[in-house]
Amino acid sequence: MTLVAGVDSSTQSVKVVIRDADTGAWVREARAPHPEGTSVDPAAWWSALQLVLDSDFGGLLDGVSAIAVAGQQHGMVVLDEQREVIRPALLWNDTRSAVAAADLVTELGGPKAWADAVGSVPVAAFTVSKIRWLAEHEPENAAKVSSVMLPHDYVTWLLAGKPAHATTDRGDASGTGYWSAATGRYREDLVELALGHVPELPRVAAPNEVVGETASGIKIGPGTGDNMGAAFALDAGPGDIVVSLGTSGTAFACSLVPSADSSGFVAGFADATGRYLPLVCTLNAARVLTSMAAMLGVDFEGLAALALSAEPGSGGLVLLPYFDGERTPNLPDARGSLHAITRDNFTPANVARAAIEGMFGGLAQAVDALVAVGVVPGRVLLVGGAAANPAVAQVAATMFSVPVEVPPSGEYVADGAARQAAWALSGTTNPPEWSSLRAGTTTRLDPSPVPIIRVAYAAARTALYG
Repeated sequence: MTLVAGVDSSTQSVKVVIRDADTGAWVREARAPHPEGTSVDPAAWWSALQLVLDSDFGGLLDGVSAIAVAGQQHGMVVLDEQREVIRPALLWNDTRSAVAAADLVTELGGPKAWADAVGSVPVAAFTVSKIRWLAEHEPENAAKVSSVMLPHDYVTWLLAGKPAHATTDRGDASGTGYWSAATGRYREDLVELALGHVPELPRVAAPNEVVGETASGIKIGPGTGDNMGAAFALDAGPGDIVVSLGTSGTAFACSLVPSADSSGFVAGFADATGRYLPLVCTLNAARVLTSMAAMLGVDFEGLAALALSAEPGSGGLVLLPYFDGERTPNLPDARGSLHAITRDNFTPANVARAAIEGMFGGLAQAVDALVAVGVVPGRVLLVGGAAANPAVAQVAATMFSVPVEVPPSGEYVADGAARQAAWALSGTTNPPEWSSLRAGTTTRLDPSPVPIIRVAYAAARTALYG
């Protein structure tokens, strides 16, 4: 049996999944935590990966022939001429670069100019915004920058033994704000606009390319961004909209053509296979539910039970779940708020359901934005740790107008990286068809929209933020 490894280097943890290269059958997996925060020393990602690989899991990489890394998008890793990390990485959820993003949009000529240039309009999350923040707030560090990498680029580079040139892939590169999915090229002028000079940028590898080897001879695939990895594992095709409930919430769709949304709602990303991945990201998803459960003094299952005991619409309660600010809509300084409280509706059950409905309010708006750029939805695939919760799935069916399917729970980002590693190892034109990847039962819910939920959510948002 030929084995491959997929790594998910996410915001909160690192997961490594080992699968059969030919069938996708699961063999083993392990994980380790990452530190909290929106600014993290990149060495922590490497230490966590080494902890997983060196721990007593019966030799996690024994027999593995290829490995690839999928990682959290957008994070800024800056290195000096000696290829040493200059400062802690700013992660996607660090909103200090919001003003820098707005300034960059203005300086290039507005949102349409950016959408035309790279398919996306910068917000605080994008790498280009973070390097502008660095130039303005830490000019001495900015002057030292010799190369810029993304989190998955950095881990891949370390796995390969720090080669002379780092590599990335088109999926993750498309989230920087200075690589165009439509043209397949960097816009170095935009890097210079942000940083003041053009550092070395990772070479964009082909989706099935071997970009190096580990010290033990394991071949390394190019890796990708986390959303691209999940889409690849799910084998998402035209008509599929993936709604992922992680630290952030994302809605994305496979497309055969690039997108360019000057409203800034839809990011015009590439995927991990050569196609495109228009995507909308919200800053607040599963952690809204864990925070609400803690406030109510229940666990996640308790939150679900409370939510299911309430009627759709939560008795009129509306939660705007902007606990950490918001990325889409672009409201980095916003905060969460609960609306339309009365003596009758202010119950634990209604509050619990309002939390789930509020989380989906932004994601339903995200799906609408995808439709506006030409996506024709056939179904919603609901993934992420929170998706397995029965209340979450049932509420989702009230928010979308197409069927909602919940695939078997799994580490889809790591699985996508493993599938990419198998593709690179095979040397074939097309990726392997993995019949065993999604073993288990898929839950399907027919749509049962309750329009008043979305109407109330939109009214509350408009009243506060216009």
